[in-house]
Amino acid sequence: MSSTLTIRTPDDWHLHLRDGEMLQAVVGHTARQFARAIVMPNLKPPVTTVEQARAYRERITAALTASQGPDAAAAFTPLMTAYLTETIEPAELERGFSEGVFSAAKLYPAGATTNSDAGVRDLAHISAVLACMERIGMPLLIHGEVTDPAVDIFDREAVFIERQLIPLLQRHPALKVVLEHITTADAAQFVAEGPANLAATITPHHLHINRNALFQGGLRPDFYCLPIAKRERHRLALRAAATSGSTKFFLGTDSAPHPRGAKESACGCAGIYNAPFAIESYAQVFEEEGVLDRLENFASVHGPNFYGLPLNNGTIQLERSSDSDFIPGLMELENGSSSPTTLVPFHAGETLNWRLKQAQWRASAA
Repeated sequence: MSSTLTIRTPDDWHLHLRDGEMLQAVVGHTARQFARAIVMPNLKPPVTTVEQARAYRERITAALTASQGPDAAAAFTPLMTAYLTETIEPAELERGFSEGVFSAAKLYPAGATTNSDAGVRDLAHISAVLACMERIGMPLLIHGEVTDPAVDIFDREAVFIERQLIPLLQRHPALKVVLEHITTADAAQFVAEGPANLAATITPHHLHINRNALFQGGLRPDFYCLPIAKRERHRLALRAAATSGSTKFFLGTDSAPHPRGAKESACGCAGIYNAPFAIESYAQVFEEEGVLDRLENFASVHGPNFYGLPLNNGTIQLERSSDSDFIPGLMELENGSSSPTTLVPFHAGETLNWRLKQAQWRASAA
């Protein structure tokens, strides 16, 4: 059994970095293992213009420079996204995409998740936007859940596919669509059997936990995320999809940091902070499924190919960890202020089989 694993440097195709002190606290965890990341635009206010996206990208680079140094900042590329509202102009998206500022646009059904209140209530209201994106080849990234209160929270993804996604793909057959952070066997099957312009990202936490994790030994707010974890059969279906070798599925952590106090409160926030040990978490799954040789394509090849971007030239190296290695229960992270940011990482207190040993990044593409 090999003690090391070397793969092409991966990318994260779904990431929340937040802003301000939180941004400075967490950005280094992503940059240590990923060369690029699709950065979510659900700030307050949301990122809806080219100028806002440029400014946010500059803040990300500045935060990484401050926390990790200029070499780390030079080696990491944040890929910016536009937050779709019902009033956003198609021309703004087209300008941002043509100028290389927007890599994609994000569709949040209004009220579906964190900072989504400005999202879309009726897809008919953005038909011109979707037609523009279809024409220019700009990917649409979808939080695939309905917000109808009559629909059970565990059924919201499957109902979204039936009510919204199928008609959308029929209306816009050439639109590039990523169904993000899929959580059900329904979604995995739909994407696998769908057209070539439909793909999906899969998080590490949805590969490791089912909905029972929320209630083991008491209420576990650190396992609360949206879309919420589902039954065990869905987790197994996601593992099968991720490790299948299909080009339809690729890495997207949906790492979503919230301060410990915001998670452990009377109305705790949705989101799991998995960035610190993301690639190690994925490696564990692929090894458990007996297909560790497929990790590189899932993490480093399928995503760039779908987005039409070059592969990374660099590599990262993982080493097999000892039984004494474990993930801390709490992380107190420097954020540029006098008070550190306290976060609970995914796998807190656990041991994983792999640890990131070495990374080599190059700006040039393969």
